[in-house]
Amino acid sequence: MQKSEFTQAEEQMIQREFEALLDDYARTPHRQKTELITHAFNFAHKAHYGVRRLSGEPYIMHPLAVARICVREIGLGSTSICSALLHDVVEDTDYSVEDIAGLFGDKIAQIVDGLTKISGGVFGDQASEQAENFRKLLLTISDDIRVVLIKIADRLHNMRTLGAQPKDKQYKIAGETQYIYAPLAHRLGLFPIKTELEDLSFKYEHPDTWQDIHDKLEQVKAGQMETYEHFSEPIRERLTSMGYQFSMKARIKSVFSIWKKMMRQQCSFEDVYDLMAVRIIFTPNESMSEKDQCWMIYSAITEIYRPHPERIRDWISTPKSNGYEALHVTVMANNGQWVEVQIRTDRMHEIAEHGYAAHWKYKTGESDDSELDKWLQEIKEILAHPEKDAMEFLGTFKLNLFAQEVFVFTPKGEVKTMPLGSTALDFAFMLHSELGEHCIGAKVNHALVPLSYRLKGGDQVEVLTSNSQHPQKEWMNMITTAKARNCLSQYFRREERRYMHHGEQLVEDAINMDSELRANRDMALQKLLNHYQMRSPNELYLQVGQGTIRLNDFHDIVFPRRSLLSYVPFIGKRNNNSQPLKGENDQPQEVVKPKKGQPHAIVLTDENFGKDYILSNCCHPIPGDEVLGYLDERGTMHIHKIDCPEANLLKTSYGKRIYSATWNTHRVQSFVETIELKGIDKFGVFIQVLQAITTDFHINMRSINMSSEDGIFKGTMEIYVYDRSELDELLKAIRKIEDIKEVRRIVES
Repeated sequence: MQKSEFTQAEEQMIQREFEALLDDYARTPHRQKTELITHAFNFAHKAHYGVRRLSGEPYIMHPLAVARICVREIGLGSTSICSALLHDVVEDTDYSVEDIAGLFGDKIAQIVDGLTKISGGVFGDQASEQAENFRKLLLTISDDIRVVLIKIADRLHNMRTLGAQPKDKQYKIAGETQYIYAPLAHRLGLFPIKTELEDLSFKYEHPDTWQDIHDKLEQVKAGQMETYEHFSEPIRERLTSMGYQFSMKARIKSVFSIWKKMMRQQCSFEDVYDLMAVRIIFTPNESMSEKDQCWMIYSAITEIYRPHPERIRDWISTPKSNGYEALHVTVMANNGQWVEVQIRTDRMHEIAEHGYAAHWKYKTGESDDSELDKWLQEIKEILAHPEKDAMEFLGTFKLNLFAQEVFVFTPKGEVKTMPLGSTALDFAFMLHSELGEHCIGAKVNHALVPLSYRLKGGDQVEVLTSNSQHPQKEWMNMITTAKARNCLSQYFRREERRYMHHGEQLVEDAINMDSELRANRDMALQKLLNHYQMRSPNELYLQVGQGTIRLNDFHDIVFPRRSLLSYVPFIGKRNNNSQPLKGENDQPQEVVKPKKGQPHAIVLTDENFGKDYILSNCCHPIPGDEVLGYLDERGTMHIHKIDCPEANLLKTSYGKRIYSATWNTHRVQSFVETIELKGIDKFGVFIQVLQAITTDFHINMRSINMSSEDGIFKGTMEIYVYDRSELDELLKAIRKIEDIKEVRRIVES
């Protein structure tokens, strides 16, 4: 951060932003504490005076922007506004948490302290730091959730101003935003923020694709709004005649959600027909329940337009786990376009916009436990026994952050919410950890099913158990929920500790039974580790305890019989000159770190392929793909596609090892790519495909796999291409063949 005096124009800009914050606050129903907020602003302004962000603007503009997001977009009050204004003071200045407590009270100091502890971003450089930092963030859910809400506001403003950061930092910040912050905002019910975080992450990771979809969206917006006006007019007349006070608005899909749909359905922008949804927000009459009135409005709409029978979403009878309530129906407009209509009351709308803050505002009593409360309780349970490995910890927590839901029933008819894709085993662990550990199967709708059965909406599930049943390692492949994974991890850790203790006792007994071993105990243990190529005694104890390693020949391993030939006391790999080779199990290699001031960027040329970088097998990047580099512990640069799932995890976890990468190749090296085709099985169509590949583009093929059924053919072809542009041109040419309906590039790792 830079430091210099502020100009008069900058001071006026700061003051205008603060007055805008007070105006936002004045429009809220919160008890007005303007003096306290003014005091916090003046204190923060003085503490950050002269400091500038990378963009060059005064640093105080960042805390002001975060505070405005808290009040305007999340609906928080004076305590959160003050904490947002002060959130960087302790980290960036000489003031302490005690100073904050003395000036602003313990509650604001506690929140600022929570924000300071996680100020380095959720993720650090080392695995243990990542787990601990992330755990600190999540622990504040049980301590004071306002810490998490302010941190999300902080991340939103950082994403809005990400353009000032270098490319490698953009990848890191966008990656962890997409991986954790957007799902966390979704889970806390902050839908507008979740949508913007996703969109901004996508913009910085795929700028060209984002711009292309954005420009196309701008071109069709006018037509969409014209459709909306025609569509909404008869609905307005009907609701007015019913005596309702209401507002209607059109909601256009975000660039990211359009792109996701294009990827999921393998279609072009022009084939995405549901670009627009209509939202109705009404004030309910007190004489009837909100639920009944939502269904009355649904009936009125479906009298005007024909509904899609399979696209009704009733989030009123059973709200989503993040508190979301609404009734969704998709109807056919007069122009032949499907339009989704979302029906909400004022209360439902506020919860949908402000999430957790509004959820608590409408709580009615102690027993009013929503799915959101249950989720928060589940998070506390996970945090009580976190994974030792940071990546596992992140994966366990994220498992059910962004999951869609299904509703299932217990044998007594209680409704339970489960993430989409959950199995019978997940359901058993959701009910109780002991049920899960002893589960042998389930009855779904009175029929016996295996542990791996995937639950469907409306299933009635009865868990079957046996005291002789215990968790198996393969169960980890049958579960999808964070709770089940956490319970199984705890169980296996307990079992490992038991085996280790037993194995340690067996090793000690073996040493004590042999006088020569007993006299050289430490040396004997080290030789045993070298022989089995293990790093720590615990690894040895575990395998001995499990019976994988038997100690019958313990003495011969430690004191082998000497040969008549020369004896070299080394156990391990050797080269032809009988010199020890240092390998993975000897001493760890030095981590190659970038030199200070060295830019995090790499140019990918034909000459340095295989020397300075390698292409990752998980996503098969080729020249022309948007890629990044990851420098591993051994100094090897791995090239991944930017949207590769593995790369997303690396971006969130090892930000300082991420490099921006650009291609500068000259069609020297060819790469194997797999394309998938589907189409109408007419005579000659496959000949046209082969002609396009071999004659028009002079591309070689490695393999072909085709099949036909009921007049439809589908198959895959492995071809050699030089780069992305050649592949894209080929796919475009194949799509022009009349009877080809789908063709796409697929990754097979």
